[in-house]
Amino acid sequence: MTVRWLGTLPYPEGLELQNDLVERRQRGEIGDTVLLLEHEPVYTIGRTRDRSSLRDPERLPHPVFETNRGGQATFHGPGQLVGYLVLDLEEQGRDLHNYLRRIESLLIDFAAGFGIHAARREGLTGVWTEDRKLASIGVGVRKWVSMHGFGLNVSSDLSGYEAITPCGLSGVTMTSLSRECGREIAVAEAAAAVEPLIREAFSPKETNEHEFAQTAL
Repeated sequence: MTVRWLGTLPYPEGLELQNDLVERRQRGEIGDTVLLLEHEPVYTIGRTRDRSSLRDPERLPHPVFETNRGGQATFHGPGQLVGYLVLDLEEQGRDLHNYLRRIESLLIDFAAGFGIHAARREGLTGVWTEDRKLASIGVGVRKWVSMHGFGLNVSSDLSGYEAITPCGLSGVTMTSLSRECGREIAVAEAAAAVEPLIREAFSPKETNEHEFAQTAL
């Protein structure tokens, strides 16, 4: 598995890179690849007729992109760690439900490493600490190769969520690693901490070679 920290990337570039990696993974030209990054401010929403979670799309302060992941509207921007997982799910058991639960589990373990008690909530994909949502998860799958992944709030600034109904959940309170820890944490620090947990969750043990590069593919 290759895990790469890309720094800040515009959303269209991140999507184009994912699409290229998915095609190459399907052809067997590359192995499983994970991208860790921040985005410039955007809102994204899955392919659904119900767009009420965007509230008033014409008045949103940042661009909106429709994607092939599941789920309602969310925000991506500086201070959020985004993880894009391009994995061959044929090799991961071909079980999408299990795949989502494994992403949740590694993020719960990640939070524990910062002294935060996080958990699942019944019927709601994502990671929570009490009634506050710490991380959102939405994936897409093409011929059993995954794309998209998770958005983990790191910065204490969560103002980007104020113009939408996050994940379509009325009254939800978003939180972040920095807010829960009581100190400001850099996204790069969070990326370095989550990398080994992703590798442990999804790498075949016998071929788990370590590579955490700070350059683009």
